[in-house]
Amino acid sequence: MAVAEILAGIALVKSSVDFIKSNIDTAKDIGDIAGAIDGLFQGTDECQKARNKKSGVGLADQFGVQSVAQEVIDAKLAEEKMQEMRNLVDMRFGPGTWQGILDLRQKRIQEAKEAARLAKIQKQKEEEEFWEQVKMIAIVGGAIITGIIFLVGMVSIS
Repeated sequence: MAVAEILAGIALVKSSVDFIKSNIDTAKDIGDIAGAIDGLFQGTDECQKARNKKSGVGLADQFGVQSVAQEVIDAKLAEEKMQEMRNLVDMRFGPGTWQGILDLRQKRIQEAKEAARLAKIQKQKEEEEFWEQVKMIAIVGGAIITGIIFLVGMVSIS
């Protein structure tokens, strides 16, 4: 499973790099190759996730020479392609463009994580409020039933 994910990730890296290389000279702005840059990041991330995710893989497969060699080589290839794209983008659009892309990407990742964290907190808060309301309804309902029983008892005594 991890091998297939790594292969898909490295294939995405390679196809993204090929697209960028063939279109960098004709790109009017960074938006013309933005999808391929996203693919490059996604492919690299897939390689890293697959490499780090070892559940369901036997010990022999995890530490086998072929598996380890493939992971290291693919990681180096992805790193090499990333550096190559850094150079191409900076040469075409000016020094610092690639770093600007990395910085903005990291900022958006952090914003997404923070939004997910806040959404989780909000969901927990709403769940706690719901159970608090259920508890209050149960207390009020119990008080009403107790009152009715008391009144029925008073009426039957008289």
